[in-house]
Amino acid sequence: MKRRDFVKSMGVAALASSSLSVSSQSMAAKAEFNWKMVTTWPKNFPVLGTNANRLAKTIEQMSGGRIRIKVYGANELVPAFEAFDATSRGTAEMGHGAPYYWKGKNEATQFFSALPFGMTAQEVNGWLYHGGGMALWEELYDSFNLIPMASGNTGVQMAGWFRKDIHSLDDLKGLKMRIPGLGGEVLKRAGGTPVSLPGGEVFTSLQSGAIDATEWIGPYNDMAFGLYKAAKNYYYPGWHEPGATLETFVNKDAFAGLPVDLQLIVKEACKAANMDMLSEFMAKNNQALESLVTKHGVQVKPLPDDVLKTMHRLSNEVVQELIDRDPFSQKVYASYNSFQQQAMRWSDLSEYAYMRARKI
Repeated sequence: MKRRDFVKSMGVAALASSSLSVSSQSMAAKAEFNWKMVTTWPKNFPVLGTNANRLAKTIEQMSGGRIRIKVYGANELVPAFEAFDATSRGTAEMGHGAPYYWKGKNEATQFFSALPFGMTAQEVNGWLYHGGGMALWEELYDSFNLIPMASGNTGVQMAGWFRKDIHSLDDLKGLKMRIPGLGGEVLKRAGGTPVSLPGGEVFTSLQSGAIDATEWIGPYNDMAFGLYKAAKNYYYPGWHEPGATLETFVNKDAFAGLPVDLQLIVKEACKAANMDMLSEFMAKNNQALESLVTKHGVQVKPLPDDVLKTMHRLSNEVVQELIDRDPFSQKVYASYNSFQQQAMRWSDLSEYAYMRARKI
């Protein structure tokens, strides 16, 4: 009798526990979350700003309205370059920007945005998703209470807009140019002065002469900023950012508070946004470039070979010094460089070989 009563009581307890578990899961499935996303871009700026808007909308639709995200452009809730800290401390649950903006926090962030003469968008996505890059990025951001997610890529950029012609390295000496990340350090070695500016200040600074040159992204975004009104010399290739990754960073505590299915939705929506941005730039840069040349009289010019060769050599020096002084940067670069060397062998036999054959 006692044994039957004990077994019965255990069954009742197990059923109660199971009911509580199901009830908790049901409550979690019905919970709704209202998040804020702070960005480094002007409100609704083409591709960069609209990518953040589209990401927020995608997450809301995929979640059936269980996550609603209000997007704030630069300076609406916090200044552009304070988005990282605001998300880290929980003022906002999400942020949208570019990793190299945070090099003052840790220099290794720059490897997750763009490396001069580094990998293209397709190559860097291979490294992030299937070559160990994301694990290193997550390890880096963990100490800032953030989870990083790739959510865009510009592809190969233009070298930038210059108020004067660039004939040789001498023309870079004393040049004040808006250029972030490791590319800025390379320009400094070449005798120029790198200037860090958020996107919203680029046009006025170039127009006023506060800077002599600026890189931004490529024809579509550059035309939207009206940069052709402040300078007519448009140089290529974008040696400094051959495949610049944009990011979404999520507050770890906020992310941990989501049910597992919503966590997966956020991650997969960011992957979709990553591909979408690259595709949009490919589609619209072509049209914008034609308009810049035919309607606005922009002069599209190649950087001289000796300039590119010197920039390549200086880039190697800058990266080597960085990894010599920072152990984590050394760890990241070892992974990045190993993947790049492998990817280059295949890219030479596939993409590069095909593009040459296409012109025969």
